[in-house]
Amino acid sequence: MTTDSTVTTAGGSADASGAREATPGSGAAPARPSGLLRQLRRNKLAFSGAVIAAVFVVTALAAPLIAPYDPARADFGSALAAPGLDHWLGTDDLGRDQLSRVIHGARASMQVGVLAVALAFAAGVPLGLVAGYFGRFADSLVSRVTDTLLAFPFLVLAVGLAAVLGPSLLNATIAIGVSLVPQVIRVMRAETLRLKHLDYIGASIACGGGDGTVLARHILPNAASALLVQATVGVPTAIIGEALLSFLGLGVQPPEPSLGVMLSSAQPYIAAAPWMAVFPGLAIVAATLAFNLFGDGLRDVLDPRGVTR
Repeated sequence: MTTDSTVTTAGGSADASGAREATPGSGAAPARPSGLLRQLRRNKLAFSGAVIAAVFVVTALAAPLIAPYDPARADFGSALAAPGLDHWLGTDDLGRDQLSRVIHGARASMQVGVLAVALAFAAGVPLGLVAGYFGRFADSLVSRVTDTLLAFPFLVLAVGLAAVLGPSLLNATIAIGVSLVPQVIRVMRAETLRLKHLDYIGASIACGGGDGTVLARHILPNAASALLVQATVGVPTAIIGEALLSFLGLGVQPPEPSLGVMLSSAQPYIAAAPWMAVFPGLAIVAATLAFNLFGDGLRDVLDPRGVTR
């Protein structure tokens, strides 16, 4: 016994580090930022997606500084001008610079993407926690509401809510956020059901930890990796949703720039000025593809099956 104790104590610096990573009380050891970046760089597609997504975010934040022209300024003398030195992406039917409008449209897309996902998490995470942890009536009620909402395709539900709320960027954000709530609830509920049966949860309760302590200090932090992946999946979904709602006239209202509004305005000029539709469409594809690739990379890195629990 003495020898074993001595070995354990002596091996504290060598083995305790590994033991800490698998300590039941801490759950899965979160990847350090440097280690996470190193693993992402090994996945070229995920790293490329992360870089493009970062460029998209920076462009959206610095849109007023980057855009070469006022996106709403019309120049009828340059209407439908092809891409050139003065207007790199050409102009639209009112002579407005397409590059400036794409940049500001990306800002609207990112605003909706971030705020809609934040709204979905603010509503979905608590509901998923309650349903998964307490079960019984709470789980039955939340699950039935979630199943009802999931019966409607995401875009159909978003369009219906936006039509009821009225056309505006704020209402489009709310409609998309509410439409994303069921997906967040399912992820949070599944993680809660998986985590609450682990030994360290029982140990915490045995030591006097209340439900609030267990949820806030153990279950929620250990579900963060799954929620992070869900967020990277939710942002491109929200971007597509905003583009669709704006295309249908239920989101951003002209003359405010939006990628969906630009695609809608380009319809009569597809043959004469294809750049009016090509560049906004490419911006939507690039943004959604980048976030999806980044999310897939995060899922591979943070996959709980690859971590000792």
